[in-house]
Amino acid sequence: MSAASHDLPLALTLGDPCGIGPEIVVAQWAASPAPWAVVVGDVDVVERARAVLAAASGPAAGLVVRSWTPGDPLPAAGSGVVPVWSPAGAPSGLASLPWGQVSAQAGAAAACWVREGARLVMAGQARALVTAPLHKEALSAAGEPFPGHTELLQALATPPGQPLVPVRMMLANPELRTVLVSIHVSLRQALEAVTHDNVAETIRITHDSLCRMGIVQPRIGVAGLNPHAGEGGLFGTEDRDIIAPAVAEAIALGWAVSGPWAPDTVFMRARHAPGHPGEFDAVVAMYHDQGLIPVKYLGVSDGVNVTLGLPFVRTSPDHGTAFDLAGTGRADPSSLAHAMAMARQLTQPPCAGR
Repeated sequence: MSAASHDLPLALTLGDPCGIGPEIVVAQWAASPAPWAVVVGDVDVVERARAVLAAASGPAAGLVVRSWTPGDPLPAAGSGVVPVWSPAGAPSGLASLPWGQVSAQAGAAAACWVREGARLVMAGQARALVTAPLHKEALSAAGEPFPGHTELLQALATPPGQPLVPVRMMLANPELRTVLVSIHVSLRQALEAVTHDNVAETIRITHDSLCRMGIVQPRIGVAGLNPHAGEGGLFGTEDRDIIAPAVAEAIALGWAVSGPWAPDTVFMRARHAPGHPGEFDAVVAMYHDQGLIPVKYLGVSDGVNVTLGLPFVRTSPDHGTAFDLAGTGRADPSSLAHAMAMARQLTQPPCAGR
């Protein structure tokens, strides 16, 4: 990334307009104005969220929601202006949709905004992509073939006629980072995805991404698949025959990778807590719930979802649309703030030695 690109804004997509995405975006601007970000969404939806926040807590009352077009100057710091780019193609009348309900119209809008945000980044008009939560059921109702952000962005980043670019999900908070070999598939399919190539590629993507975060020699612990990492084949041979050779290949490259470790203890060993420095900078987990339960158990307010392997940086809060809170003005923007901060961190120049 060039030095000039550091002056570009973050593209912050609004998420599902019926969920808490619009509110946490406005709440974040009210708490800490972001002159280095623009919202990709709908002006009326953002204004509706601003009105909700203003009535509930007050600070948002001083904000002004204005249309913005790529190439326009960003609002000055302290101006209280929330710039919103409303791309063509999204449904209209979104601000009249009821809060907290699945809507095909909302799902279509959320997908449109993600596509436009990614386009801005890939066209060099934005620095990175930060996505507020969308609703998978609403996406499906809109006819989208993708179950979530990760798969949609993977398709957008892949040149026509080429194999899908390999991507991985990382969930991170100040105490723990986990990277997943597979993402949104059934448990049976997740077991089938534990192949030598998939594990080796996950380790490679993890190593490269941690280096971009400024960790010169990342320490990566690889979780086993079976209880006690298979106990030498007594409880399954995948750990011995698939995972261990992939770990050995990474070690041969000079990387600080170890495992497979017993999955019921590796996350505790990796956790960075007061008086307990973690043994690993990240854990490679074999499937979705194995890796995400430990991170989410520590709390979602500090969690950030990062898509690794894309040709651009994408981060997201570690929570969903929270339909039960939508429209109340009580949604917590902490995770969004962490996601925005991590997006800025990840768009710094790569660390030395890569």
